[in-house]
Amino acid sequence: MSEINSLNALNQRFRGFYPVVIDIETAGFNAQTDALLEIAATTLKMDKEGWLHRDQTLHFHVEPFEGALLHPEALAFTGIDPSDPLRGAVSEYEALHAIFKMTRKGIKDQCCNRAIMVAHNATFDLNFMMAAAGRVGLKRNPFHLFATFDTAALSGLVLGQTVLAKACKAVGMSFDSTQAHSALYDTEQTATLFCELVNRWKRLGGWPLPIVDTGDETTSG
Repeated sequence: MSEINSLNALNQRFRGFYPVVIDIETAGFNAQTDALLEIAATTLKMDKEGWLHRDQTLHFHVEPFEGALLHPEALAFTGIDPSDPLRGAVSEYEALHAIFKMTRKGIKDQCCNRAIMVAHNATFDLNFMMAAAGRVGLKRNPFHLFATFDTAALSGLVLGQTVLAKACKAVGMSFDSTQAHSALYDTEQTATLFCELVNRWKRLGGWPLPIVDTGDETTSG
C-alpha cells in the first residue's frame, strides 16, 4: 500500500480509532437514575480518496429500566411517550448489544483498535451509554471509556456555532426542527455534519499532514 493510500484509510485518520456517531434521548439528565428512551448509532466509512461518509445506522426505542425516573419536563421536551405500545421498545441490553456488535464488526473490518463516540455534546451521551452498559452487564464494550469527538466543540472551532441546527445550516445542510430530538434524525444529521467537518479540513489542505522538511539535523565541526 502506498503512503498516500495508507493515509486515506480510516484506521490511519484517527490514530486507529473507529468513529461511531451516537445520539441518545432520555427522561432526564442523570445517567444513573433517569431512563434512556431512545438510541441510534451511525458508523462511518472512508473512500479511496480519503473522504469520510456515513455508512450503517441502527436505531432503537428503549424500555425504561426498572426503577428509572421519568421527568415530565424531559418527556415534554423530547415528545416521547414511554407508555406508547406502538414504540416497539426493546430492553437496554438488546439495543446496546446490537450496537456494540455492529461496532465491533466495523472495528475488525477497518483494522481499527477501538471505537470512539462522536456526538453533539458528547459527554451527555457517553455517560448514559456507559451507565446503561454497566446496568445490563455488557462487558465487551468497544468504545473508549472517556475520549470522544464532540461535534459541538468542533463546530464551535470551525463554524462559530455550537447548536446542532445552526451548525448544520452553516455548512449548507437542511435541518428539520420538527424531527429534532429524534435519536435517528439527530444521529444522521450529526454524522453528516462530522463528515463535512473532517472533509472540509481535508479540502483546506489540512490532511494528509504536510511533510515538513526540518533539514539536516547533524552538525559539523
